[in-house]
Amino acid sequence: MRELRGKKNLVNVWRELEKKAADLQEMIILAIEEEDYSLKEEIQLELKKLDSRFEQLESQQLFTGDYDSRNAMLALHAGAGGTEAQDWANMLLRMYLRWAERHDYKAEVLDVSPGEEAGIKSAIVEIKGDYVYGYLKSEHGVHRLVRLSPFDADHARHTSFVLAEVLPEAEETVDVKIDPEDLRIDTFRSSGPGGQHMQKTSSAVRITHLPTGLVATCQGQRSQHQNKEAALKILYSRFLELDRKKKEKERAKLKGERIEAGWGNQIRSYVLHPYKMVKDHRTDYEVHDAEAVLDGELDGFITEYLRSKVGK
Repeated sequence: MRELRGKKNLVNVWRELEKKAADLQEMIILAIEEEDYSLKEEIQLELKKLDSRFEQLESQQLFTGDYDSRNAMLALHAGAGGTEAQDWANMLLRMYLRWAERHDYKAEVLDVSPGEEAGIKSAIVEIKGDYVYGYLKSEHGVHRLVRLSPFDADHARHTSFVLAEVLPEAEETVDVKIDPEDLRIDTFRSSGPGGQHMQKTSSAVRITHLPTGLVATCQGQRSQHQNKEAALKILYSRFLELDRKKKEKERAKLKGERIEAGWGNQIRSYVLHPYKMVKDHRTDYEVHDAEAVLDGELDGFITEYLRSKVGK
């Protein structure tokens, strides 16, 4: 049903574009016949909009993965560096929420573990919309920040790292078959800000899949039941991602490729001092307007990554 809905949406988009192109063609013919140059700016603006939409549709042709059309789970984990790294994790959380907002995607923060002084230790966000996983899978890896630390009395330059995990949304009955007896469910009190009720009751939930050791924790919802539902959703996505990685490794082994993984796989650097630049180390694509990138302008990085994967 999801695939069918996606195909119908795609057909409707092309029909809408066909109509807009026809209207624009009529406007151009009319302007030429009547030598009306006052329409020039309006025509150029409409052409630019149409070109941008075609470019977006072109990028969708780059999606070749099994789960590219799905929603995604985004997990952020602050690395070593204390408050500095936790603040960087919070900056990245804002960046991805702004990116989702720009694309009219629905984003919900399922869980946040706040830092001791500032920022966050970790966060999990569910982002819903067409091809969210296809776009966001390019963000999976370690993100490095270089800046003058606002938390350092000497105002020295610091380097911080955050790991971003991007997981495809899983459907319990279709994608994942888990025996309930293989799950261990622990409850504990929520930590950090969240109100008196969350502090006093054991509403936080940790679910462990015993055969694989996969763990999902949630403490950001108001009740234990909501936390359990969110934790299960996260666990299913982790299970699906584990299965995807196994298949990817098998394919890579047959092709003789080497797959890098873990904290050593630094994908992008965000430099705010002594100069400003954001550079993707996989594609060499770089942008000097770091503020725009941190405000959610990620499409250039995403498109370059997708094109490079198709090239390979």
